[in-house]
Amino acid sequence: MNIPLSKTRRIGDTLYLSGELGFDAERKIPEGITAQTENCIANIKATLAAEGLDLSHVVSATCYLTDPADFAAFNSVYAAAFPEPYPVRTTVAAALMIDAKVEITVIAKAG
Repeated sequence: MNIPLSKTRRIGDTLYLSGELGFDAERKIPEGITAQTENCIANIKATLAAEGLDLSHVVSATCYLTDPADFAAFNSVYAAAFPEPYPVRTTVAAALMIDAKVEITVIAKAG
């Protein structure tokens, strides 16, 4: 499927990342919110690293969960991954376009 988007866009020292899903190395989405959130954050880390950044550069995150009941488990993985001071964050319940439980998009700032 051809989806008209860029994975990242850099404007000055700000990097915008498109929504990331919890795909594993085989491009499959595992069962469960914990595994999907871990993969999602690992994918974000890899994209940031390719740009010379890491999770400490993330200033904003928008998180989408398909099931509000998954919030506590999601939040536990998220809190363990991101360093303080935590990025500003919005988390909403939403239907995703594919069979995934979580999607995260971030904005990172160099420097």
